[in-house]
Amino acid sequence: MEKIFCLHPSGKYFTLKYFIMKKKLLILIAGLFIMCTSNAYKISGVVTDDQNNPLPGVSVIIKGTTTGTITDINGLFTIEVSGPEDILVFSYVGFETHEVKAAGKNNINVSLTPDLTTLDEIVVVGYGKEKKSFLTGAVSGVRHERCSAPQMYYASDAQQFNTEGYSTIHENGFKNPLRSPLSTFSIDVDAASYSNVRRFINQGSKPPIDAVRIEEMINYFDYDYKKPKGEHPFKINYELGQCPWNSENLLLHIGMQGKEIEKDNAPASNLVFLIDVSGSMSSSNKLPLLKKAFKLLVDELRDEDRVAIVVYAGSSGLVLPSTPGHKKAEIIASLERLSAGGSTAGAAGLQLAYEVAEKNFIDGGNNRIILATDGDFNVGPSSNAEMERMIEKNRDKGIFISVAGFGMGNYKDDKMEIIADKGNGNYAYIDNLLEAKKVFVNEFTSTLFTIAKDVKIQIEFNPNFVAEYRLVGYENRLLNEEDFDDDKKDAGELGAGHTVTALYEIVPKKKSGSKDVEQRLKYQQTALLENESELATIKFRYKLPDENTSKLIVENILYGQLTDDLSDNFKFSSAVAGFGMLLRESEYARELTYDEVLKLARVSKGEDYYGYRNEFIRLVELSKLL
Repeated sequence: MEKIFCLHPSGKYFTLKYFIMKKKLLILIAGLFIMCTSNAYKISGVVTDDQNNPLPGVSVIIKGTTTGTITDINGLFTIEVSGPEDILVFSYVGFETHEVKAAGKNNINVSLTPDLTTLDEIVVVGYGKEKKSFLTGAVSGVRHERCSAPQMYYASDAQQFNTEGYSTIHENGFKNPLRSPLSTFSIDVDAASYSNVRRFINQGSKPPIDAVRIEEMINYFDYDYKKPKGEHPFKINYELGQCPWNSENLLLHIGMQGKEIEKDNAPASNLVFLIDVSGSMSSSNKLPLLKKAFKLLVDELRDEDRVAIVVYAGSSGLVLPSTPGHKKAEIIASLERLSAGGSTAGAAGLQLAYEVAEKNFIDGGNNRIILATDGDFNVGPSSNAEMERMIEKNRDKGIFISVAGFGMGNYKDDKMEIIADKGNGNYAYIDNLLEAKKVFVNEFTSTLFTIAKDVKIQIEFNPNFVAEYRLVGYENRLLNEEDFDDDKKDAGELGAGHTVTALYEIVPKKKSGSKDVEQRLKYQQTALLENESELATIKFRYKLPDENTSKLIVENILYGQLTDDLSDNFKFSSAVAGFGMLLRESEYARELTYDEVLKLARVSKGEDYYGYRNEFIRLVELSKLL
């Protein structure tokens, strides 16, 4: 018996026993030779658009196979090919498909060209997209009406339809500070509208007007504000400059920066995953994506955290009792076993989730339900009023609820927004795995840990300087004047490290052609306080998470803060606001164009560590083509 040595790619030698049969030996040697000299290798690169902006979510597939990957938020990809003859196919909605031969290269960078023809042929219908040529004549006249009723899109071949629901938004108009001296609203850290709008645009369609909530688009992004140092859990920042969409007006930028908390120093979490497993969740962008998203969250849990899983379809049930965070394999296995089917008893699922959360309540901890659904509550007591009462009752016990929305076609944005708003939680729309990573990994502490609740803002403008003012966005968060001092009135929550931004468009006094109110009223005479320095007085109220009495902050905004040296915070937030107004076809956008939005966004992109601002620029470019 003799030994044959072969050097493996790992660098280790191994032996084979040679028996009598020469033929078998030759076969073995040939097999080992193939193993040792494989042509497989990895290719990496970056995919950009024609403006050199990274493109996330681009499909990269080896031609003639099902082997592939997608680019990350920075446009990067890595794929293993079997040899230099393989051809990589790069494809993305709204861009021309591009093919590149591997040719032994280890690095391939690709620039995709926008394809206006393809975009013009795509119309979103139901759960997917169809070419216009396959649709009935009625669908060619699809309009996104300003109404709260579901919008229905029908295709001729299949009964695909769209019953997505959005609350009506009546855009804020200008107000005279003499007749309406106070502007009062609740903060909003939700970002669901932006990712939902992105979903529509990426599929080649402009979003319904009422799906565009400008404040959520602005607050999707982080801003470089000064950090809090004093007794309060957030720092307030101001900036005043020329309004980008109306050069005769001013724009007041108000930014809040929440106190950051390191994950290791955050309180223990008692989480209940409340997961919709009804039949409407069967498509790939719903339950399958949901499982992947929640795995990312499970990987972030600490030993002291706990997770229970409640599901609901025709009825509700407890899939996993409250389990310590270090038992990740057990939690993930419970997620993997979930499958979709049946109707949607949403109210019963909520009730059971609250019972489980209360049973495992952690004093001083983060007690929170995370609801994952397409929002299609269609069995049981599912009216908005009944939902609100259940959620408010448990909110007062210290159990908050956040919402993660999935899917399309029957997506019920209006119900999910109500649940998150009333439940002292935040609301995100997960349209892909990168968004799940943003919400559950990159923003883990701000998503799960509240540092201030019932945060309200009230601002009084000085009529000596301000003829009219308009709050940009926040239409669903407006409060009455008396609500500001009422500690029983619910408002928004601020998560650890969160930033919140609000913009006011201001008509300076000298530009007003209208008569002063005291000249028009019969029974009132208004005496103005002469103040030559203050543009406005702004007040904030908030409560600490475990307290029921609010704290008050009062600050003055000086007219002298007007500057031409505007920050990236000011420029980028106003670019996002302008984009939102264009999508909403706002009368206040005046002569604003997509090119002007792009110019403003590009010069204020800043460091952009995760690439979210680059992605915004790409969305504006895509919308311009639409």
